[in-house]
Amino acid sequence: MVAATRGIGMALTALRGRKTKCDLLYPTLILRRYCDSARWLSSAESPAVDRVGPPPPEFLAARTVKIVPHCLHQRVLIYDGVCQLSHTGVKWIIKTDRYKKIKFCCVQSQAAEPYLRSCGLSREDVISRILFYEGLCNYHQGSDAVLRVLSYMPAPYSLFSHLMGVPPHVREAVYDYVAEKRPVWGFGRAYDCLVLKETRLLHCFIDQEELLERKLRKSE
Repeated sequence: MVAATRGIGMALTALRGRKTKCDLLYPTLILRRYCDSARWLSSAESPAVDRVGPPPPEFLAARTVKIVPHCLHQRVLIYDGVCQLSHTGVKWIIKTDRYKKIKFCCVQSQAAEPYLRSCGLSREDVISRILFYEGLCNYHQGSDAVLRVLSYMPAPYSLFSHLMGVPPHVREAVYDYVAEKRPVWGFGRAYDCLVLKETRLLHCFIDQEELLERKLRKSE
């Protein structure tokens, strides 16, 4: 098996052109690890065959790691659905975003959980700082999220995205100040997601079915 894997590795290297010694050994190492995992799995599932030592790390990782969803929507703004200031901002984005590039989701919805798991965040993290999921392994929070959303807006609003050049600690200080003054400025918190009162906006929400079901349950 070692000779076969080395032969495959040399063939791959020859196809890719001139490589270093490390490049030559890399595909061989990958194939060895795959064969070790397959051998241990087959021996573990068959009681008549003795297991060949402890399971390799790759097998343990595959059995324990959580699978990250690969079918998540891109450019999703996840926000506190009961915050009046956030809801006002979402309505402005829906009105301004003529090409409907941005989708929305209330963090209180179950539909937000895959995005939170993908980013390693909790609901409390998003309640304090909005989350903009731009794609796999590409997300932003706080002032970064606001400016990234503005970059998808038509001119002249997209020009505000150049404020990314401002030092992050300055932008985050402004974001925290606005968040702290929300109640003083009349932007308090509601008892439920405010978009339920304006269902005409739900076509832009990835959790629209869940929100509609919630509204129906409340009306019964």
